[in-house]
Amino acid sequence: MNPLVSVIIPCYNSQEYVAQTIDWVLASSYKNIEIIIIDDGSTDQSVQIVDKYVESHKNIAVYIQKNQGVSVARNLGISKAKGVYIMPVDSDDMICETYIEEAVKVLESNPEVKVVTAEGEFFGNKSGRIILPDFDLNLLARKNLLSVCALYRKSDWERIGGYCPKLFGREDWDFWISMLKDGGEVVKLPILGYKYRIRTNSKRIRTRRLKQEINDILNSRHADFYKKVLGGPLRYQRTWSKPYNQLLSFFGLLK
Repeated sequence: MNPLVSVIIPCYNSQEYVAQTIDWVLASSYKNIEIIIIDDGSTDQSVQIVDKYVESHKNIAVYIQKNQGVSVARNLGISKAKGVYIMPVDSDDMICETYIEEAVKVLESNPEVKVVTAEGEFFGNKSGRIILPDFDLNLLARKNLLSVCALYRKSDWERIGGYCPKLFGREDWDFWISMLKDGGEVVKLPILGYKYRIRTNSKRIRTRRLKQEINDILNSRHADFYKKVLGGPLRYQRTWSKPYNQLLSFFGLLK
Protein backbone atom coordinates (compact mmCIF):
# COMPACT_ATOMS: atom_id res chain seq x y z
CA MET A 1 0.00 0.00 0.00
CA ASN A 2 1.23 3.50 -0.77
CA PRO A 3 2.34 5.35 2.38
CA LEU A 4 0.31 8.29 3.60
CA VAL A 5 1.62 11.75 2.70
CA SER A 6 0.64 14.71 4.86
CA VAL A 7 0.40 18.00 2.98
CA ILE A 8 0.84 20.88 5.42
CA ILE A 9 -0.60 24.28 4.46
CA PRO A 10 -0.08 27.22 6.84
CA CYS A 11 -2.59 29.95 6.05
CA TYR A 12 -2.63 33.62 7.00
CA ASN A 13 -5.08 36.01 5.30
CA SER A 14 -5.06 33.95 2.10
CA GLN A 15 -8.70 34.16 1.12
CA GLU A 16 -7.78 34.99 -2.48
CA TYR A 17 -5.57 31.94 -2.96
CA VAL A 18 -6.11 29.12 -0.45
CA ALA A 19 -9.00 27.43 -2.29
CA GLN A 20 -6.94 27.24 -5.48
CA THR A 21 -3.98 25.79 -3.59
CA ILE A 22 -6.18 23.13 -1.98
CA ASP A 23 -7.70 22.26 -5.38
CA TRP A 24 -4.22 21.77 -6.85
CA VAL A 25 -3.28 19.40 -4.01
CA LEU A 26 -6.51 17.44 -4.44
CA ALA A 27 -5.70 17.06 -8.15
CA SER A 28 -2.48 15.19 -7.32
CA SER A 29 -2.03 11.83 -9.03
CA TYR A 30 -1.01 10.45 -5.62
CA LYS A 31 -4.26 9.86 -3.76
CA ASN A 32 -3.18 8.59 -0.33
CA ILE A 33 -2.84 12.07 1.15
CA GLU A 34 -4.20 14.09 4.00
CA ILE A 35 -4.29 17.88 3.91
CA ILE A 36 -3.74 19.73 7.17
CA ILE A 37 -4.37 23.47 7.11
CA ILE A 38 -3.24 25.66 9.98
CA ASP A 39 -4.85 29.07 10.12
CA ASP A 40 -2.34 31.42 11.72
CA GLY A 41 -4.79 33.97 13.11
CA SER A 42 -6.31 35.15 9.83
CA THR A 43 -8.59 38.20 9.97
CA ASP A 44 -10.16 37.65 6.54
CA GLN A 45 -12.43 34.84 5.27
CA SER A 46 -9.71 32.18 5.02
CA VAL A 47 -11.15 29.96 7.76
CA GLN A 48 -14.66 30.05 6.30
CA ILE A 49 -13.29 29.03 2.89
CA VAL A 50 -11.27 26.17 4.38
CA ASP A 51 -14.20 24.98 6.51
CA LYS A 52 -16.18 24.24 3.34
CA TYR A 53 -13.44 21.86 2.19
CA VAL A 54 -13.32 20.19 5.61
CA GLU A 55 -17.08 19.56 5.41
CA SER A 56 -16.80 17.87 2.01
CA HIS A 57 -13.47 16.03 2.28
CA LYS A 58 -12.68 13.47 4.97
CA ASN A 59 -8.93 13.82 4.36
CA ILE A 60 -8.82 17.57 5.10
CA ALA A 61 -8.50 19.04 8.60
CA VAL A 62 -8.01 22.58 9.86
CA TYR A 63 -6.47 23.85 13.08
CA ILE A 64 -6.59 27.45 14.26
CA GLN A 65 -3.92 29.24 16.27
CA LYS A 66 -3.26 32.84 17.22
CA ASN A 67 -0.83 34.56 14.88
CA GLN A 68 2.63 33.13 15.68
CA GLY A 69 4.29 32.80 12.30
CA VAL A 70 4.75 30.09 9.72
CA SER A 71 7.28 28.02 11.71
CA VAL A 72 4.89 27.51 14.62
CA ALA A 73 2.04 26.86 12.18
CA ARG A 74 3.99 24.21 10.27
CA ASN A 75 5.12 22.55 13.49
CA LEU A 76 1.54 22.37 14.73
CA GLY A 77 0.35 20.88 11.47
CA ILE A 78 3.13 18.29 11.32
CA SER A 79 2.55 17.34 14.96
CA LYS A 80 -1.01 16.42 13.96
CA ALA A 81 0.08 14.61 10.80
CA LYS A 82 -0.38 10.85 10.46
CA GLY A 83 1.70 10.57 7.31
CA VAL A 84 5.10 8.92 6.91
CA TYR A 85 6.07 11.76 4.58
CA ILE A 86 5.56 15.52 4.82
CA MET A 87 5.01 17.98 1.97
CA PRO A 88 4.76 21.64 3.08
CA VAL A 89 2.90 23.89 0.65
CA ASP A 90 2.38 27.63 1.13
CA SER A 91 -1.25 28.74 0.91
CA ASP A 92 -0.76 30.75 -2.29
CA ASP A 93 1.44 28.28 -4.18
CA MET A 94 0.84 25.34 -6.49
CA ILE A 95 2.05 21.75 -6.65
CA CYS A 96 1.91 19.90 -9.93
CA GLU A 97 -0.02 16.70 -10.56
CA THR A 98 2.73 14.06 -10.45
CA TYR A 99 5.12 15.70 -7.97
CA ILE A 100 4.12 13.80 -4.83
CA GLU A 101 3.87 10.48 -6.65
CA GLU A 102 7.36 10.74 -8.13
CA ALA A 103 8.89 12.04 -4.89
CA VAL A 104 7.45 9.16 -2.85
CA LYS A 105 9.03 6.66 -5.23
CA VAL A 106 12.47 8.13 -4.50
CA LEU A 107 12.14 8.13 -0.70
CA GLU A 108 10.64 4.65 -0.69
CA SER A 109 13.52 3.22 -2.72
CA ASN A 110 16.48 5.04 -1.14
CA PRO A 111 16.84 5.54 2.63
CA GLU A 112 19.96 7.69 2.08
CA VAL A 113 17.82 10.39 0.45
CA LYS A 114 16.40 12.84 2.98
CA VAL A 115 14.78 15.40 0.69
CA VAL A 116 13.15 15.22 -2.74
CA THR A 117 12.56 18.46 -4.60
CA ALA A 118 11.84 19.32 -8.25
CA GLU A 119 12.06 22.05 -10.83
CA GLY A 120 9.97 25.13 -10.08
CA GLU A 121 8.46 28.17 -11.78
CA PHE A 122 7.38 31.63 -10.69
CA PHE A 123 3.85 32.82 -11.33
CA GLY A 124 1.74 35.79 -10.32
CA ASN A 125 3.71 39.05 -10.55
CA LYS A 126 6.69 37.24 -12.06
CA SER A 127 7.07 34.37 -14.49
CA GLY A 128 9.86 32.07 -15.55
CA ARG A 129 11.83 29.14 -14.25
CA ILE A 130 13.24 29.18 -10.71
CA ILE A 131 16.98 28.75 -11.09
CA LEU A 132 18.53 27.05 -8.08
CA PRO A 133 21.99 25.43 -8.02
CA ASP A 134 22.29 21.70 -7.49
CA PHE A 135 22.51 20.75 -3.84
CA ASP A 136 25.88 21.25 -2.22
CA LEU A 137 26.31 21.38 1.55
CA ASN A 138 29.01 24.05 1.38
CA LEU A 139 26.77 26.26 -0.73
CA LEU A 140 23.78 25.62 1.54
CA ALA A 141 25.77 27.32 4.29
CA ARG A 142 25.56 30.60 2.35
CA LYS A 143 22.20 30.42 0.58
CA ASN A 144 19.02 28.41 0.52
CA LEU A 145 19.05 25.88 -2.32
CA LEU A 146 15.73 24.15 -1.67
CA SER A 147 12.12 25.15 -2.00
CA VAL A 148 9.98 24.83 1.09
CA CYS A 149 7.76 22.64 -1.09
CA ALA A 150 9.76 19.39 -0.90
CA LEU A 151 9.05 15.90 0.40
CA TYR A 152 10.77 14.52 3.51
CA ARG A 153 10.19 12.04 6.31
CA LYS A 154 8.27 13.06 9.41
CA SER A 155 10.89 11.19 11.44
CA ASP A 156 13.51 13.72 10.28
CA TRP A 157 11.29 16.59 11.38
CA GLU A 158 11.05 14.95 14.80
CA ARG A 159 14.79 14.28 14.96
CA ILE A 160 15.82 17.92 14.41
CA GLY A 161 13.08 19.51 16.49
CA GLY A 162 11.02 20.99 13.68
CA TYR A 163 11.10 24.51 12.28
CA CYS A 164 12.71 27.21 14.42
CA PRO A 165 9.98 29.42 15.95
CA LYS A 166 12.43 32.31 16.42
CA LEU A 167 12.75 32.80 12.68
CA PHE A 168 10.20 34.90 10.82
CA GLY A 169 11.98 34.62 7.49
CA ARG A 170 14.12 31.96 5.77
CA GLU A 171 12.91 29.42 8.32
CA ASP A 172 13.00 26.77 5.59
CA TRP A 173 16.72 27.49 5.00
CA ASP A 174 17.46 26.89 8.68
CA PHE A 175 15.34 23.73 8.54
CA TRP A 176 17.29 22.28 5.62
CA ILE A 177 20.61 23.05 7.34
CA SER A 178 19.39 21.29 10.49
CA MET A 179 18.30 18.26 8.49
CA LEU A 180 21.28 17.92 6.14
CA LYS A 181 24.35 19.17 8.02
CA ASP A 182 24.99 15.70 9.41
CA GLY A 183 24.67 14.01 6.03
CA GLY A 184 22.03 12.73 3.65
CA GLU A 185 21.26 13.06 -0.02
CA VAL A 186 18.97 15.43 -1.90
CA VAL A 187 17.29 14.47 -5.17
CA LYS A 188 15.89 17.03 -7.60
CA LEU A 189 13.32 15.48 -9.90
CA PRO A 190 13.64 16.52 -13.57
CA ILE A 191 9.98 17.57 -13.66
CA LEU A 192 8.03 20.73 -12.92
CA GLY A 193 6.93 20.07 -9.37
CA TYR A 194 5.75 23.38 -7.95
CA LYS A 195 4.94 26.98 -8.80
CA TYR A 196 5.89 29.79 -6.43
CA ARG A 197 3.58 32.79 -6.46
CA ILE A 198 5.16 36.25 -6.42
CA ARG A 199 3.01 39.08 -5.10
CA THR A 200 3.79 42.55 -3.84
CA ASN A 201 3.08 41.77 -0.18
CA SER A 202 4.56 38.26 -0.03
CA LYS A 203 6.44 37.16 3.09
CA ARG A 204 9.70 36.83 1.16
CA ILE A 205 9.59 40.54 0.32
CA ARG A 206 8.46 41.60 3.80
CA THR A 207 11.30 39.77 5.53
CA ARG A 208 14.23 41.13 3.50
CA ARG A 209 14.90 43.70 6.22
CA LEU A 210 15.51 40.87 8.69
CA LYS A 211 18.75 39.70 7.06
CA GLN A 212 21.05 40.45 9.99
CA GLU A 213 18.61 38.99 12.52
CA ILE A 214 18.36 35.84 10.42
CA ASN A 215 22.16 35.62 10.18
CA ASP A 216 22.49 35.95 13.96
CA ILE A 217 20.01 33.14 14.60
CA LEU A 218 21.62 30.87 12.00
CA ASN A 219 25.06 31.47 13.53
CA SER A 220 23.72 30.73 17.00
CA ARG A 221 21.98 27.52 15.96
CA HIS A 222 24.68 26.17 13.63
CA ALA A 223 27.98 27.52 14.95
CA ASP A 224 29.88 24.23 14.56
CA PHE A 225 28.58 23.76 11.03
CA TYR A 226 29.62 27.25 9.97
CA LYS A 227 33.01 26.84 11.62
CA LYS A 228 33.57 23.64 9.65
CA VAL A 229 32.27 24.87 6.30
CA LEU A 230 33.06 28.61 6.31
CA GLY A 231 35.87 28.76 8.85
CA GLY A 232 33.76 31.04 11.01
CA PRO A 233 30.34 32.72 11.15
CA LEU A 234 28.02 33.56 8.30
CA ARG A 235 28.63 37.22 7.41
CA TYR A 236 26.19 39.90 6.26
CA GLN A 237 27.76 39.68 2.80
CA ARG A 238 27.10 35.94 2.75
CA THR A 239 28.99 35.12 -0.46
CA TRP A 240 32.22 36.48 1.04
CA SER A 241 31.89 34.74 4.40
CA LYS A 242 34.58 32.11 3.85
CA PRO A 243 37.33 34.37 2.39
CA TYR A 244 36.60 37.02 5.02
CA ASN A 245 36.88 34.46 7.82
CA GLN A 246 40.09 33.12 6.31
CA LEU A 247 41.56 36.64 6.19
CA LEU A 248 40.63 37.34 9.80
CA SER A 249 42.04 33.99 10.84
CA PHE A 250 45.32 34.71 9.02
CA PHE A 251 45.77 37.90 11.01
CA GLY A 252 44.61 36.31 14.26
CA LEU A 253 41.50 38.48 14.41
CA LEU A 254 38.81 35.82 14.15
CA LYS A 255 36.79 35.60 17.34
